[in-house]
Amino acid sequence: MSEISRDDVAHLARLARLSLSDAELEEYATQIDGIVDHVAAIRDVDTADVQPLSHPTQNVDGDVSVMRDDVVIPSLTAEQALDQAPASDQQRFQVPQILAD
Repeated sequence: MSEISRDDVAHLARLARLSLSDAELEEYATQIDGIVDHVAAIRDVDTADVQPLSHPTQNVDGDVSVMRDDVVIPSLTAEQALDQAPASDQQRFQVPQILAD
């Protein structure tokens, strides 16, 4: 275990200006300790044969574009999209102003 103490959590709570009860401090100490242990377990995984990726969607062959192609399909016209709107102006939804000019 990583040994995150109640005092460590209390210190972090003070820095974040959070007011936590004793029960919350104990609960969070246990939860944070578990999170740190999980991260440590992941760090211990053998990744010697895993090639680093330069992009999150890169596949093992080095291709970056592994998502489907964008395809244009028919959609609503502006008139169809606005036909149930309470108000519209210049083919746009008209909403009440919430900020001053």
